[in-house]
Amino acid sequence: MIIGIPKEIKPQENRVGLTANSVKSLVDEGHEVIIETNAGNGSGFQDSDYLEAGGKIIDTAKEIFEHAEMIVKVKEPQSQEVNLLKKGQNLFTYLHLAADKKLTEGLINSGSTCIAYETVTDDNNRLPLLAPMSEVAGRISIQAGARSLEMTNNGRGVLLSGATGAPPADVVIIGCGVVGFNAALIAHGMKANVILIDKSQERLDELSKYFDGNVTTVISTPESITDQVTNCDLLIGGVLVPGATAPKLVSEVLVSKMRKGAALVDVAIDQGGCIETSKPTTHANPVYIHHDIVHYCVTNMPGCVPRTSTISLNQATLPFVKKLANKGVKKALSEDKHLLNGLNIFDGSCTQLDVARDLNLDYVDPKKIFN
Repeated sequence: MIIGIPKEIKPQENRVGLTANSVKSLVDEGHEVIIETNAGNGSGFQDSDYLEAGGKIIDTAKEIFEHAEMIVKVKEPQSQEVNLLKKGQNLFTYLHLAADKKLTEGLINSGSTCIAYETVTDDNNRLPLLAPMSEVAGRISIQAGARSLEMTNNGRGVLLSGATGAPPADVVIIGCGVVGFNAALIAHGMKANVILIDKSQERLDELSKYFDGNVTTVISTPESITDQVTNCDLLIGGVLVPGATAPKLVSEVLVSKMRKGAALVDVAIDQGGCIETSKPTTHANPVYIHHDIVHYCVTNMPGCVPRTSTISLNQATLPFVKKLANKGVKKALSEDKHLLNGLNIFDGSCTQLDVARDLNLDYVDPKKIFN
């Protein structure tokens, strides 16, 4: 199979779909990998690294899309990339379609086959291709939140750890999945006062035990969210409904009642955000102030640490890329229910139920296509 790796063009996105080692592994199994020139520079992979791995360097993205049977990316295709996709071509990347109807309709109209990293599952009903970047984003959220609390960024002027005679910051984390756990790990390590909110008592008990009782755990209810959010310095939104638009758990009214100069980081922004006042931002302009609250809502948070993110992501994605390449996409989808769960768009139809529901689109059950 001919596998194409275009350079990411989303603003401040420096990750790349495949590392040089991943390219070598695919070439060794008989596949041709074509990489747009300078695609890996931001992650520390030079054209010479890909050439040494057996890849071929191509001058333009247009040529990549013209020749590749499968496109492997990191972020959702931008409008000019959607226009390059063609009927029967395969796309494997993060998509987050539930928050973007225009993109979804563009992919439907392209006739391509689009498999989303974030909805591929495993035998434990987890999301193995979302987990690596959720881990990174969760950890970055505390770094970003700490900076947002600095007075130079219009924050409260609070240090997460506190200092002699001064209390630590109160950090509230809503959602205790991969994002929430990793946010808690860093916040706790920085000596903040950590409050975890989740709807699962079992999960809260598990995390309380993990942190030796040194975090506060709270069952998620509208009342508990109101109480904790109005009394925090830093709020982390880490709620995820796989494939679907994130639920709005924090209202604008509640944001307006937060401590003046408090900060929030909405890690769910790729799926529309779980905080009502959130709107997408970029690494170039990551924050804005609303109701005197510093909002950090960057849609590609792991993109600021591209080398770490790319290497971590490839550990998870490469086995699936190999399966799609070795078996062929249609056979791989028909044989692997977990890959099939990743199928969002196929031949002009939406095949992801949550996306179709959230965007009011016709839905085609992929199991009826791939028996």
